[in-house]
Amino acid sequence: MGALYALDRAYPPPLPARLAVSTEVVDRDGALLRAYATPDGFWRLDTRLDQVDPQFVEMLIAYEDKRFFEHGGVDPLALMRAAKQFAGNGRIVSGGSTLSMQLARLIEPRESRSFGSKLRQVLRAFQIERRLSKTEILERYLTLAPYGGNLEGVRAASLAYFGKEPRRLTVSEAALLVALPQLPERRRPDRNRHVAEAARDRVLARMVTAGVLNEPEADRAAGEAVAGTRLALPALAAHVADTALRKAPSESRHRLTLSKRVQEGLEAVARNAAERLGPRISVAMVLADASNGEILGEVGSADYFDGGRSGWIDMTRAVRSPGSTLKPFIYGLAMEQGLIAQETMIEDRPADFSGYRPRNFDMSYQGDVSVRQALQLSLNVPAVRLLDAVGPARLTARFRQAGVTPVLPKGEAPGLAIGLGGVGVSLRDLVQLYTGLANGGKARTLRDGTETAPVENSGGTILDEHATWQIADILSGVRPPEGASPRGIAYKTGTSYGYRDAWSVGFDGRHVLGVWVGRADAGSVPGLSGYASAAPILFEGFAKSGLAAVPLGRAPAGAFRTTRADLPVTQQRFSPAADGLVAVAPTEPAPQIVFPPDGAHVDLAAASNVATPLVLKLQGGRAPFRWLANGKPLEEPSRRRTATWQPDGTGYSTLTVIDAAGRAASVKVFVE
Repeated sequence: MGALYALDRAYPPPLPARLAVSTEVVDRDGALLRAYATPDGFWRLDTRLDQVDPQFVEMLIAYEDKRFFEHGGVDPLALMRAAKQFAGNGRIVSGGSTLSMQLARLIEPRESRSFGSKLRQVLRAFQIERRLSKTEILERYLTLAPYGGNLEGVRAASLAYFGKEPRRLTVSEAALLVALPQLPERRRPDRNRHVAEAARDRVLARMVTAGVLNEPEADRAAGEAVAGTRLALPALAAHVADTALRKAPSESRHRLTLSKRVQEGLEAVARNAAERLGPRISVAMVLADASNGEILGEVGSADYFDGGRSGWIDMTRAVRSPGSTLKPFIYGLAMEQGLIAQETMIEDRPADFSGYRPRNFDMSYQGDVSVRQALQLSLNVPAVRLLDAVGPARLTARFRQAGVTPVLPKGEAPGLAIGLGGVGVSLRDLVQLYTGLANGGKARTLRDGTETAPVENSGGTILDEHATWQIADILSGVRPPEGASPRGIAYKTGTSYGYRDAWSVGFDGRHVLGVWVGRADAGSVPGLSGYASAAPILFEGFAKSGLAAVPLGRAPAGAFRTTRADLPVTQQRFSPAADGLVAVAPTEPAPQIVFPPDGAHVDLAAASNVATPLVLKLQGGRAPFRWLANGKPLEEPSRRRTATWQPDGTGYSTLTVIDAAGRAASVKVFVE
């Protein structure tokens, strides 16, 4: 006995701690998105027993090794039967191999079915049983068993022949998977379907004899046709999967934040849309959960393997001109500062901003329009007027605060052109900015699971909650594209200069979806536009994502849509000066609220049970002054530098003062 143990230690079986298996990329729930072949070219997916239909395992043991859980690696009764058949026929009829012996052959392939090789299997089986549990032996067999061609293991076979994981198999499918490993090449259903069916039927007959199946079950299974095709293994989220592999090449399993159901829907939409739009045109899409920044679907191109569309290029990360998609943030900043409300009138006429002369997309002008109309119609001149008032530097600062750094021409400071797309951003950048509009002004840093370091959930504040609601309310009123089903989303489109990029970004109360359409080589596409080309894809993407629609957020306290007649005089018409005439540069400093300070917590009932008004004080500015609380005027304009405010409830409120020169200052306070 000691000699046997010494021999066992001297010649251990080749049992690696980890099998060389295919790298897998899985979704948030563990569903396979994409697999990569092993370096030797095999599809070999790591398999655990809880990933396989229990009935298949029962049939496998009944057919291959019915005393598997009783023997120590070798079944003497099976070997005696095999020896008797060999003596009577002069050749090996059945090998009498246990699953442990078959595993030994898989990890140490033999050249022929000789007596010597069989003896070696017997010895290796004893060694394997000493080192592995029965469950581990089954799992390694299910990972390495051959199924024809370069398929190894039951998971790869089930995906290739049935298009699904082997967790739930029909009786017919289970019987076929039991039969294939004995003669995998001869019984391949994609090449010899009738041979595969005959082998399956023999397994079904044996299962009736073994009492695993009854005859009606076996007859029904035998009546099912075996599919004669081999399917491609899943190749979803190709660009993200490649990124995950590149960042952690030693890992065999990568879990992403994506949802397989969402990813399948978006990829189908992108592929079909690109075919409709024409050759060389690609589509990219990003769908994220605005509450936490997790990306649920990410399509880098219409078809990863389409060379004509440069499908290998991940267009979700490519820096391009965003067209008009940044306009909502310009309007939001102007609302924060109290310069405008939804019904404020603004001019859409030719204008000259120190040599910069913006023109509308259709080369026409609307004259006087409301701010709501100007944003919904995506008019260029009003947007530039507002950007000139709030300042391009302030806009880009907000973008950086939300975690997005726009790319400016080398050596240039932010200019008015950024409002019309004169800046570089990626599709992921846009979606991250728009998470703020879907999330009460709080942007979320996007993440897809490929990050090598923890990602902070908050990307910073892009707008205050009142301005955010106003912008969402305006964008929710934009007419859906022709033929699109209404979904209750707010969205904005954009088209870059020269018809190179078409964009559409939309959101509901929880999710943000961004769409880019164009050529990866930045070539011009005549007729391309955000509304006609990208917006239909946006609505179809939401519909095919499988996600339930979430209503847009309710208005925060104090936020509402005011009629023009109810607006203060300074907000009834946007102009450089409060009286609507050409402004003269004021000599006094801009107004500044000195009390209460920004971020202050005030308790107006601290001294008694009766709430007292809060005294407001300012410095600088040109009288008269107009005070607003959450966008609502407090009183008539006054030349005094003090005012009082009676809050209508607790919580955060934004206080704004506007002077006669149209300059504004705001603070946010918390009323306790």
